Amino acid sequence: MAAAAAAAGRRSEAVSPQWAPPQHDPAGAAAGLGDCEDTPVRPLCNPRGICSRAYFLVLMVFVHLYLGNVLALLLFVHYSNGDDSSDPGPQRRAQGPGPAPTLAPLTRLEGIKVGYERKVQLVADRDHFIRTLSLKPMLFEIPGFLSDEECRLIIHLAQMKGLQRSQILPTEEYEEAMGTMQISQLDLFQLLDQNHDGRLQLHEVLAQTRLGNGRWMTPENIQEMYSAIKADPDGDGVLSRQEFSNMDLRDFHKYMRSHKAESSQLVRNSHHTWLYQGEGAHHVMRTIRQRVLRLTRLSPEIVELSEPLQVVRYGEGGHYHAHVDSGPVYPETICSHTKLVANESVPFETSCRYMTVLFYLNNVTGGGETVFPVADNRTYDEMSLIQDDVDLRDTRRHCDKGNLRVKPRQGTAVFWYNYLPDGQGWVGDVDDYSLHGGCLVTRGTKWIANNWINVDPSRARQALFQQEMARLAREGGADSQTEWALDRAYHDTRVEL
Repeated sequence: MAAAAAAAGRRSEAVSPQWAPPQHDPAGAAAGLGDCEDTPVRPLCNPRGICSRAYFLVLMVFVHLYLGNVLALLLFVHYSNGDDSSDPGPQRRAQGPGPAPTLAPLTRLEGIKVGYERKVQLVADRDHFIRTLSLKPMLFEIPGFLSDEECRLIIHLAQMKGLQRSQILPTEEYEEAMGTMQISQLDLFQLLDQNHDGRLQLHEVLAQTRLGNGRWMTPENIQEMYSAIKADPDGDGVLSRQEFSNMDLRDFHKYMRSHKAESSQLVRNSHHTWLYQGEGAHHVMRTIRQRVLRLTRLSPEIVELSEPLQVVRYGEGGHYHAHVDSGPVYPETICSHTKLVANESVPFETSCRYMTVLFYLNNVTGGGETVFPVADNRTYDEMSLIQDDVDLRDTRRHCDKGNLRVKPRQGTAVFWYNYLPDGQGWVGDVDDYSLHGGCLVTRGTKWIANNWINVDPSRARQALFQQEMARLAREGGADSQTEWALDRAYHDTRVEL
């Protein structure tokens, strides 16, 4: 921003008008002086002439007004960047029309208590009932949010557009990301060593699920890898600090590349696509978005500028291990939806999803529940998710051990908040209790859709994003529409949080 301001200043200097000093008449000046020097005893000037006190005061008033107007004009020229007909250049266009406005506080529905129901009117001809399923996370269910016809249409539109296999952090991207991190092998060991006992237990390594090519790691997988790369000489499944230091991480990457994971071994086994919901979209897609707007009671700008509708198909054997939909924003990360205006260079980006609204598009013959493993737990401890060879995040083997499971019913919607409030009407920390996953589909096919409501934890950056999107819409043109900014950005998305 400083560089842009400096450039703007240099450009204004090039186009600002050059103010010339007033031209004096030497002859006139000499004549006036002669009038004052006729005799040594005369007053210097006529009391009612140009040197009188009254004239002096009037003259000073005009001088101040003149200088004030000149300074005001120069400041105006400086900040308006000179001639309006000149090309402002890309740097000026990137600055936007002015300071970003202050955004209103985010609305948030209170759960009251588990089982609490309230009536809402989301469509003109009927009432809906919202039922509280849990308080941690704040989770709700709305039967009949979509009609059967709307569900079938969404599936049909997704099939027409075509679905692609869902991927989780491919190996090449993982290695590239790791290469950008300035961290020693000893520091990495200390990060993995959760209990700081100087030994890496299997459950400590299991906590890091996004390894390699999206493979879901089990105790058997890890011990097999240890054996292949000779990382655990005594075979006890525990790595000392010295054993970890002796391990070559390149051998780990080679092992992961040489062992292609089956679909059942991935973090997520599904296919998905994105459906545009903005201006010009299918009228049913627009209707659903407006219904979500009334449900969330958020500003239209936030809802309309959020991600398109994601439609997901889980075939028999499909699953999604437990995860959170939104990631914390650290100095090394940035939100995917506001990166267009952030003007920052960071190695990682993450999805910043204030809310998740999930729709069940069909009845599933067997399995396919949405599980919340730690819903309404008194406390949360990441390491307690893995105990006695039971990984509560594993939705293929241990879905039945989760605290809360929601059965798919066609037309039902469930929604929850992925962040805690910050006490200032905005986004706080990620809610760890929002951990959820898709249980194994044992029979048939499962269709769902996700409407994620994107909010940047940086209030100022979210305001700047909304302001820039509004400017693009005002300017018109195909590339300035919301579809360009969001639907196309997510069109080829394969990396899921």
